[in-house]
Amino acid sequence: MNLTMLKSKLHRASVTHAELDYEGSCAIDQNLLEAANILPFEQLHIYNVTNGERFTTYAITAPRDSGTIGVNGAAAHKANPGDLLIICTYAELERKEAEQFNPTLVYLDSDNQITHTSHGRLAAV
Repeated sequence: MNLTMLKSKLHRASVTHAELDYEGSCAIDQNLLEAANILPFEQLHIYNVTNGERFTTYAITAPRDSGTIGVNGAAAHKANPGDLLIICTYAELERKEAEQFNPTLVYLDSDNQITHTSHGRLAAV
């Protein structure tokens, strides 16, 4: 049996622009992609903390050190500049692999700069 597990997360990313007249996708600063172990064209699940919208798209690379989080195409209807997002990727893992797997969690400030990262399980509440 395979389980769908959180692979990586960019937590509280600030939308820098939303461009409706674009073919689609989410542009993410290359530093952030690398920190979160997200590949260009990898599927993204995006949760808009500001307005509650949830949508799926894919990652494209924005210039390194730009702080860019750009929501493009039809998804631009679901996010505005300044909105806070949680951007996630998931992986299909076999149970034994999933039990040992730790996601990459990247926490951002209001300028989309990394404040800290975690490569472990979330603490139990």
